Amino acid sequence: MSESVHTTENSVAGQDRPELRKAIQEIVDSGLTGVSLRVNDERGEWVGSAGVAELGGAAEPPVNGHVRIGSNTKTFTATLVLQLVAEGRVGLDTPAVDYLPEFDLDRRTTVRMLLQHTSGVFNFTGEFHEDGTVLAGIPSTISGQEWVDNRFKTYPPEELVRLALSKPARFEPGTGWSYSNTNYVLARLLAEKVTGRSCAEVTRERILEPLGLSDTVVPYTSPEIPEPHAHAYYRYEEAGVRKTVDITRHNPSWISAGGDMISTTQDLHTFISALAGGKLLPAALLAEMRTPHPESGFGLGLRVQDAGPDGGTTLLFHNGGAAGHAALMYSTPDGSKTLTAALNYVDDAAMSLAVAFQKAMERLVDEVFGSGRAGSADEMTEPAQPTD
Repeated sequence: MSESVHTTENSVAGQDRPELRKAIQEIVDSGLTGVSLRVNDERGEWVGSAGVAELGGAAEPPVNGHVRIGSNTKTFTATLVLQLVAEGRVGLDTPAVDYLPEFDLDRRTTVRMLLQHTSGVFNFTGEFHEDGTVLAGIPSTISGQEWVDNRFKTYPPEELVRLALSKPARFEPGTGWSYSNTNYVLARLLAEKVTGRSCAEVTRERILEPLGLSDTVVPYTSPEIPEPHAHAYYRYEEAGVRKTVDITRHNPSWISAGGDMISTTQDLHTFISALAGGKLLPAALLAEMRTPHPESGFGLGLRVQDAGPDGGTTLLFHNGGAAGHAALMYSTPDGSKTLTAALNYVDDAAMSLAVAFQKAMERLVDEVFGSGRAGSADEMTEPAQPTD
């Protein structure tokens, strides 16, 4: 095993966590380019990295570098919407069309169904079915060269919603569960309609500034990512020739509120710890957020899971991947113990890293929280597809 794992000087003095160093090295050995990990628990804080920040380079990933956090964005958006619910400005079980009359939404679709993925609305980045078929949406990271060629294109969120609503629903509202990025674009548009301001402004005012999350960004259409950061890559075929391109810079409007935000492991730790600890939502709404759907374990912008076959510790978490970058965010219910991580890798349309990623994450979560799983199958294949 490589000895390239780096730990920071601001880790707890004298703290040696060989099991964590081994776990993140195993993630790199499984095929990912690099990983940085932050653990806060009863032993204090431990931060380390393994692998490389850039293909062909020797430097390790920055231990608190910026990363595109993918579907962890949904937890921020859900928190924002639930704050509006707490103020009486949004009804959790009110038809979403009452707030967004410009869209042809089924009146049975409530705000709660958007946040819990029970609306049945088509996923604009593509639908995966149990029989292996894929119904295409916009060019996304399952599209190969088509996504590469369009990666700086701007997709207005209204366009993404209208595309999704032009497709057949997966099921009638409230009768099933299916992960759809469209739900969270609708949730963001709803928050903007109710507040009369951009989601970036309202998120900054209500969540980022109160928590001091100065390294967290809602980029909308900007392709930039602040320094420092590891690089993200995409592998595809062009005219029969395999190519790998640096996609660290791309216009994230293709995923929009489904996963466009940028953050760091430090900010993600602060956020999930504050959320779990009741600093962002009233207790009743936090309980709603943490009530899992029986089919998926998905609450309202959070997954809820028992870590271990015998019950064990309950975990609140979300993971997400966005074109060669991924982020992990786990917490115990009181926010006292967290795991946050940033990963960089070579993405591709074939989702070739999905299995290796899932096994590595199970190993990492097991080391931090005890015997358990790192997430459900669709959650853990997120870094290789834009669906979750």
